[in-house]
Amino acid sequence: MKLPYLLPEDRLQRDRFSVILVNPENQENIGLVARAMKNTGFSHLRIVGLEETGPDALRTAVHSAEILKKASFFPTLKEAVSDLNLVLASTVRQRKAFRILTVDEMLEKIKSFPALTRVGLVFGNERTGLSDRELRRANFVYFIPQAGRQPSYNLAAAVLLSLYAIFRESGSSPVPQTAPPIPRKEQEDCIKLILKKLEKRGFMHDTNREHVTDLLYDLFGRLTLSERDRRFLTAVFNKGLGGED
Repeated sequence: MKLPYLLPEDRLQRDRFSVILVNPENQENIGLVARAMKNTGFSHLRIVGLEETGPDALRTAVHSAEILKKASFFPTLKEAVSDLNLVLASTVRQRKAFRILTVDEMLEKIKSFPALTRVGLVFGNERTGLSDRELRRANFVYFIPQAGRQPSYNLAAAVLLSLYAIFRESGSSPVPQTAPPIPRKEQEDCIKLILKKLEKRGFMHDTNREHVTDLLYDLFGRLTLSERDRRFLTAVFNKGLGGED
């Protein structure tokens, strides 16, 4: 019997999402992530730092082997998100340089973009999570609440909680008829141009470079630049702040 929440149109909505695991250490966790994806109707898995999955992943991926077989592998997170329009990263720690969204705010952000928007959900290593440098690859950072600080959620549990929240909201609100943000690679190219201009003008230097870089990635990540935004900022920083290099 087919249930109402598994209609083809709902699957097409979820087809635009990719789950991205960064340097996972435990093959069993990868299999459990695939199972969580299958449970909630998601199918695109990207893995950073590995070249393949092993038999332990297949063993725990109950009825989800096709997700592992179709998984894409990338040497860096930057490459894994380069073609996505909107990237959201999960964290269990407070971050000074990045504004942290709640899960509900994360959902509202996703729902505010049109159906053509390709979305990535990034999850860090089981022991260390995501570094500040890895968080720069995301537009938004969100936090999954828990009763205590330790122990943190298992990787597969964090993925399941995130996907279930999206699954629960699937098709619950109209989608705005606007263009999606430009791909993440193009967003980052624009940020790098701005950083280069700020350094050239002496605003950024050795003592504040990391701090300013984190703040700009957070700010412009949250702006989720459109093509129009990119053209405007490129013109401002090329022509208004120092000319072409």
